[in-house]
Amino acid sequence: MANIKSAKKRIKVIEVKTARNRRIKSAVKTAIRRFEEALVAGNVEEAKAKFQFAEKKIMQAAAKGTFHKNAASRKVAKLAMKLNKAM
Repeated sequence: MANIKSAKKRIKVIEVKTARNRRIKSAVKTAIRRFEEALVAGNVEEAKAKFQFAEKKIMQAAAKGTFHKNAASRKVAKLAMKLNKAM
């Protein structure tokens, strides 16, 4: 356990940031899962809408620093490839 005041504060700050990152990652995973479910169902129009939503969530996560921008772009490109293949 930390004894120094600044170390105690850092522990609290890290807990808050970790919780925020978990929330954001969960939202991204859910958006991706819903997009993939729409693809599997064969509903291309719904998949397009879900793709746009997933892309938005991924880029927001990258903007907040939860994902690196290149990792976010890679995720979006992977989803776009799946969408294009289904069309």
